[in-house]
Amino acid sequence: MALDFLHELRWRGLLNEATPGAEELLRKGPVKGYIGFDPTADSLHVGNMVQIMLLMHFQRCGHHPVALVGGATGMVGDPSGKKAERQLLDEESLRHNERCIRAQLARFIDFDGGAATLVNNYDWFKDMGFLHFIREVGKHITVNYMLAKDSVKNRLETGISFTEFSYQLVQGYDYVHLNRALGVQLQMGGSDQSGNITTGTELIRRMGGTEAHAITSVLITKADGSKFGKSEGGNIWLDAKRTSPYKFYQFWFNTSDEDAARYIKIFTTRGEEELNALIAAHAKAPHLRNLQKELAADITTRLHGADELNSALQATELIFGQASAEALAGLSERQWTEVFEGVPQAEVPRAVFEQGVHIADLLSDRTGFLASKGEAKRALRESSIAVNKVKATEDRNVVTSDLVSGRFILLQRGKKNYFLVKAV
Repeated sequence: MALDFLHELRWRGLLNEATPGAEELLRKGPVKGYIGFDPTADSLHVGNMVQIMLLMHFQRCGHHPVALVGGATGMVGDPSGKKAERQLLDEESLRHNERCIRAQLARFIDFDGGAATLVNNYDWFKDMGFLHFIREVGKHITVNYMLAKDSVKNRLETGISFTEFSYQLVQGYDYVHLNRALGVQLQMGGSDQSGNITTGTELIRRMGGTEAHAITSVLITKADGSKFGKSEGGNIWLDAKRTSPYKFYQFWFNTSDEDAARYIKIFTTRGEEELNALIAAHAKAPHLRNLQKELAADITTRLHGADELNSALQATELIFGQASAEALAGLSERQWTEVFEGVPQAEVPRAVFEQGVHIADLLSDRTGFLASKGEAKRALRESSIAVNKVKATEDRNVVTSDLVSGRFILLQRGKKNYFLVKAV
């Protein structure tokens, strides 16, 4: 028995609005529905994950997802939620971004055997002349209608170019084309896209198309009201070259208890009964962070694979657990860079280690990890210093053989105060 799509969205906390009749349409049988992704970068980010999950849940409920890569709309720029004009990309950059996004979507949506469709709106806009567009499409929507949209109203005081003003009309025609060419009867997106989406349904109605509906999802925020998908370093990207699997895992692992209980419903495909049991068990022992672990492991595996998840878990154990010196030796140079990216660091000439350097000097004068040699000696007497996860004594010398991977030394004071030394 196929899952009820709107029921899935409701219990997962995803549904914002659905047009009248959408539920009846979905119950009749498989429906084709689409979501667009503009290629403004060569990677999607965590903020796009809600829409990706909408398509995943849509497919799991027996429907046919259509993922649109906006090669044309990406050349225009969506004003929704923006206070200023976007920087337009050249065509070569857009084509590159499209290819990268296609590959990322395939990690979440099954395109095999025609189970889903991938389209690019550049294909139907590239040969459409401007006069043809404003005559055959633009005449169906009034300026008054377009001005009433929040994405336009919010920009009237600061100014909006004709290019971005026309975005909703261009996106609206996407829906018209897909409705005619593929029989698409549903467009989905975030609630901030409501104006653009309803322009599409209105165009279909006025241009004599078939029945068409819209569903919008809630905008996801953190429990403290801040924007979801951002970290101190900016976007959390889906591309491992931009955001390492370790940092991706940590983003989800570090969510609050309240957020984890919401996110695990939205960003995994696990069933309602299983998730309710997980949430209830977590509430009894929140200090174990089992809900965060389940969430982070599920989504990291889906995006990056089991091997990268294991590496992320090993790296997490190095920082927060009781990992051994042997575990440090197993890190690749890339992992050293990723895991200790935010840790204070210093470079020390390799010759210093060849001669041997007293641990107190390394902790203070050579690196600045501790404020003075006196503080370093006190910390050593208190047995609170470790070199490469091994407790250090006051008579310790650090030499070349201590360099892990021939280059690194990890200093540690207490449980979580780390400092990375690089031999150069």
